[in-house]
Amino acid sequence: MWQLAVPWWELVIRSAAVYLALLAMLRLFGKREVGQFTLFDLVLILLVANAVQPAMTGTDTSLVGGFIIIVTLIGANLVVSIARQRIPLVARLLESQPTVIASDGHWIDRAIEHEDITKDEAEMALREHGIADVAEVEMAVLESDGSISVVPKDQSGPAQRRRRRLRIVRHL
Repeated sequence: MWQLAVPWWELVIRSAAVYLALLAMLRLFGKREVGQFTLFDLVLILLVANAVQPAMTGTDTSLVGGFIIIVTLIGANLVVSIARQRIPLVARLLESQPTVIASDGHWIDRAIEHEDITKDEAEMALREHGIADVAEVEMAVLESDGSISVVPKDQSGPAQRRRRRLRIVRHL
């Protein structure tokens, strides 16, 4: 239970490598927050977690090894978080840029396709903002965090004066 089956540094390297690989894959996954994960996304994450566990632990099943892995993963996350805040290149690599998906009453089909959202999802976002048709939209933006911000053309009402945001759920 307390005896490591592999050297401690091997657990650190394995865990850090898996963390970085998962971070890269999730970055490529798109603009989506954890709260936006669908049931399919959750199943995928659980299966991936189960699949990579042996890659991190190797032959080690000790408590000490588990603690080393936990500390390594938390430490790697802290380092990435600090680097993202202090190094612009890291921030650019890890954070996507907002994408305009509608402008002046028209959908930008190329942007919608590129961001892997459907028009149904985009239209749902408009309805959630109280907008019936894209013709009523000055601009709609898929934000870096996966939300859709909508700026209506008619901003005369008090509820319309501020930018509204909506979190969307995308299906795989």
